[in-house]
Amino acid sequence: MEVNGQRSKAHRLLRIGDHIQLSRPYGRKQTLTVLGLAERHIAKAEARALYNDTTPPISEEERLLRRLERVYRAGLQRTHTPDKRERRALRKLKGRP
Repeated sequence: MEVNGQRSKAHRLLRIGDHIQLSRPYGRKQTLTVLGLAERHIAKAEARALYNDTTPPISEEERLLRRLERVYRAGLQRTHTPDKRERRALRKLKGRP
């Protein structure tokens, strides 16, 4: 995360007008402008009023590429790990004791 082009740290105080750049998955960057500050925790809907998202919209080509990548990654995930009974059956099929 960067604040006004500089690497941020936990103790850094934000001010109204600061520009924040967040790193998102797959190399994306999200840019925000601080419009207000809250003294305490507030609801997500209320917090949206405290910043302005200035990230440019993604192109249709990039959207399609992301969708394809999401489908590809979903196909790579194992959906089921065999339990004890299934492992025994697999070993038996492979001819192992």
